[in-house]
Amino acid sequence: MKRLLLALLVSIILVFPALSQQPAVLPLKAQAELIDSWLDYRIENVLPDLMTEIGIDMWIVISREYNEDPVIRTLLPATWMAARRRTILVMYQPEKGGKVETFAIARYDVGKAFKRAWDPESQPDQWEALMDLIKEKNPKKIGLNMAKDYGHADGLTKTEYDFFMEYLPDTMHENVVSAQTLAVRWLETRTEPEMASYRHVQQLANYIIQEGLSERVITPGKTTTEDVVWWYREKIKEMKLDTWFHPSVDIQRADPDSDGASRSFSSRPSEMTIMPGDLLHIDFGITYLRLNTDTQQLAYVLKPGEFEVPEFLNKAFEAGNRVQEILTENYVAGRTGNEILRATRNQMDREGIRGSIYTHPLGFYGHSAGPTIGMWDNQGDTPGAGDHPLYANTGYAIELNAVVFVKEWNKDVRIMLEEGALFDGEKVTYYNGRQRKILAIPRQTNYLNN
Repeated sequence: MKRLLLALLVSIILVFPALSQQPAVLPLKAQAELIDSWLDYRIENVLPDLMTEIGIDMWIVISREYNEDPVIRTLLPATWMAARRRTILVMYQPEKGGKVETFAIARYDVGKAFKRAWDPESQPDQWEALMDLIKEKNPKKIGLNMAKDYGHADGLTKTEYDFFMEYLPDTMHENVVSAQTLAVRWLETRTEPEMASYRHVQQLANYIIQEGLSERVITPGKTTTEDVVWWYREKIKEMKLDTWFHPSVDIQRADPDSDGASRSFSSRPSEMTIMPGDLLHIDFGITYLRLNTDTQQLAYVLKPGEFEVPEFLNKAFEAGNRVQEILTENYVAGRTGNEILRATRNQMDREGIRGSIYTHPLGFYGHSAGPTIGMWDNQGDTPGAGDHPLYANTGYAIELNAVVFVKEWNKDVRIMLEEGALFDGEKVTYYNGRQRKILAIPRQTNYLNN
């Protein structure tokens, strides 16, 4: 009897293989402690090199409550959901390569990193308190977050700028410069502690994606693409995570009237009922520990009598993997995003691969600061952001597609892929690997056959 029960249990496990175990999510208090420790590490180990590299010895970030500069969000402690009243953070480097002094011209300490340097009782005017500090330190270059090429680095509002320049002594006006490059370098640089955790963040995203694209969620003939989208939103909340964009699920199928491969990226896919034989595409991202993921993967709904994804679709999928390889082989430190794009597209042309590249930096923001490498609506140069060079220890969403004619469907299929990865200065490493085969719905094991 025991042997019979054991055999039955084994058969159940084989026929219904378990999906991967859910990765851990830290309690909120532990998350906050980790985020704050990472901030301390960045100020001590990253900021001094960046300020020396850019040549700005005083960086001032100014925000009013609920109108936050994108940079200040990365400087606030984890328990601050927004700036308070007017929050002014000052970072000053007395000597090149030296330690950075940090100050808060605010009514409170801003976490452990920025100690209050303003006493409203003795100096009621916050701007005058800031000017007193500037005069005391006498910086050569004062960096403000004003930027032409990056919204992330353009967080200083006109009102705050006007106040600042009105109070600043005329003799120091020529010292004021754009902190665009410093802000971008701060946002794009990944630290050792962040890099150590990014794989886990991506594992969380992949776990959720794979559960959603499975028989646990999808009943062919009943479940719609919008049902799956909202399952993802509910799952993210259930796991106490956040997302930075609304997911999308779309379908390509053999039906000659279906035009999924040519749908414009500017429009959301229409709701469709998922059927056997459909090729599903998910675009999905989470936010955890202030780090973001941006992932696109594919799954296929098995038809009656099928026990694996058709070989012709997996063959088409290989073209997407090949475009990934061509792109990442062209990641060379110092090259600009535009140069990487041109080299990649030239190689694709030589190999006869149709497709598009629209890869972007990934980190504190899903579409973060750094070199833009193509855009879905522009496969030529991107002035400004595309001219930014590639630096070591920077993260990217390797986002692209390959268009393959599939004779079995007598139409083009678009293999749309996106995976998080790190460039360490020498090579690109995917945080948690990359999809190499299309997922089957339902999941099957090799021993199953007709």
